[in-house]
Amino acid sequence: MSGFEANFDGLVGLTHHYAGLSVGNKASVYNRDSVSNPRKAALQGLMKMKSLADAGFIQGVLPPQQRPNIPALRHLGFAGSDEQVLQKAAQYSPVLLSKLSSASSMWTANAATVSPSADSADQRVHFTVANLNNKLHRSLETETTSAALKATFADKNYFVHHRALPQHEDFGDEGAANHNRLCGDYHTPGVQVFVYGRSVLRGGPVPQLYPARQTREASEAVARLHQLNPAQTVFVQQKPVAIDSGVFHNDVIAVSNRNVLFHHQHAYLNQDQILTEIEQKMARLGHDFVAIEVPSERVSIKDAVDSYLFNSQLLSKTDGKMMIVVPEECRQNAAVWTYLQSLIAQASSPINDVCVFDLRESMRNGGGPACLRLRVVLNDAEFRAINSATLMNTQLYDRLTKWIEQHYRDELCSSDLVDPQLLREVYTALDELTQILDLGSIYEFQR
Repeated sequence: MSGFEANFDGLVGLTHHYAGLSVGNKASVYNRDSVSNPRKAALQGLMKMKSLADAGFIQGVLPPQQRPNIPALRHLGFAGSDEQVLQKAAQYSPVLLSKLSSASSMWTANAATVSPSADSADQRVHFTVANLNNKLHRSLETETTSAALKATFADKNYFVHHRALPQHEDFGDEGAANHNRLCGDYHTPGVQVFVYGRSVLRGGPVPQLYPARQTREASEAVARLHQLNPAQTVFVQQKPVAIDSGVFHNDVIAVSNRNVLFHHQHAYLNQDQILTEIEQKMARLGHDFVAIEVPSERVSIKDAVDSYLFNSQLLSKTDGKMMIVVPEECRQNAAVWTYLQSLIAQASSPINDVCVFDLRESMRNGGGPACLRLRVVLNDAEFRAINSATLMNTQLYDRLTKWIEQHYRDELCSSDLVDPQLLREVYTALDELTQILDLGSIYEFQR
């Protein structure tokens, strides 16, 4: 049975704004209090989805969440009508209201960790929703994320959905942003690489400036839940210096596709040893392993973080080679662009094409192409079982474009979040979106 990788991108939400909520994410903090353009942000992300679908890649859509998060504000004791809840929360703390209005669910690389049926003992696709407990605004996403994934991948014969891990820092889990899978063909068994920032039980080095959001213990729990063979798993620690340089997730310093790992020289502790372990485990499965290590003398960690070179997508083309999808910031960085041009010019390189997208609205909040998508490896039967209304095509693109242009504002700042009209706009838009994507009642205001 053949297999392929589908990418499910998150639609940018109507409350997309620059609040600088993500400590350790330099772009997020740097652009705090700038005026955002939610309409442009959503259209930029949608254009990426449509362009990749037109190029023959399987592309799906995941919905934004209900924000401002009125149920969460009520849970915190703010009472009255929805409008009164907004007013009271804003009077109490504009920062709190901003956190509970974040559109961060757009970065679906943090939605869940996904293991394909080829790797799981029960031969089903496993999803574990990330608890994202390092940041309040993200920790509140889990329930709706779970509902959206279950509405998209509903058939229990093929898909298993696990609850988020316990909401405690010992089990901090940031989802697929800290997970890579290496394989031959997509439908063959592969090696899953779980990347963590610190170990609670084993100890060891930790970053000094910024938090290590993923623990080894969380990664090991996900591997157990997904029924993975230890001979096909590798646990890797990020270099603390990389985290302190702004590499808050693995997908800011490395990206993989099939048998290729594209990574920076300073991505991992004991990097040579780790690469050897991956190579050996791949060899036992009959797969070659190709590690493309970018030396710091060519691209510094700072340039990698500033440009989001590694927060890219590696996609397999029909000619057997790969295309790397990068943000416009890579073209604007001389060192990064020079490196990419030399990479694709090498006859032996598995990557021979660069595709550039303008994702400036997302990038200014700290999320590039890889942040916006959740990778799901499927076989033919599993693909037929998903909710087809979420798959990108010309008709869906046209409907979503009209939906965005009708409902989204072209300017938003934190002070606008108290506007009750914005809340009504969100409710109206999301109610319509659930019908477009055939999601059912995944939002609390619909219940």
